[in-house]
Amino acid sequence: MDLHKPAGEHDEAITGLYAEHAVGLARLALLMVGDRESAEDVVQDAFLGLHRRFRHLKDPDKALVYLRSAVLNNSRSVLRRRRLPSMFAGTYEPPVWSAESAALLGAERREVMAALHRLPARQRESLLLRYYAELSEEETAQVMGVSRGTVKSTTSRALDALGRLLGERS
Repeated sequence: MDLHKPAGEHDEAITGLYAEHAVGLARLALLMVGDRESAEDVVQDAFLGLHRRFRHLKDPDKALVYLRSAVLNNSRSVLRRRRLPSMFAGTYEPPVWSAESAALLGAERREVMAALHRLPARQRESLLLRYYAELSEEETAQVMGVSRGTVKSTTSRALDALGRLLGERS
């Protein structure tokens, strides 16, 4: 993709990315933040950021990596903002799944999601990117801003921890 293309062509590229990936990114954000409205905001903010910075991307072909990273970072910010007031109140209430989401998820799937949200953020992110978003280890490393080896070890630890958490329910 030519960095010197007119703005209209950049808009077309972003529109194409939105059409192809917005739903998947919103699902990823939903798994991270736990509610639809925040997830949609996270994705919209990611696309807005891409639109603002598209001309300055070193490699416009990596715009999807940029979007995935932005969704992940924006999700982290949402979760941090949620914790801040509750830290002063002395309790933290995890995000409540919407009635629509709860109705769609079976009991077993809800248990897996609850266990997933009990994992440390980086472990949860590695599992979601590898197995939900179906990214390769290399793509996951790019999105998370870590090495491929870190992705492998973090994912392995996350799977072990998830297994232990789900074993607790038996």
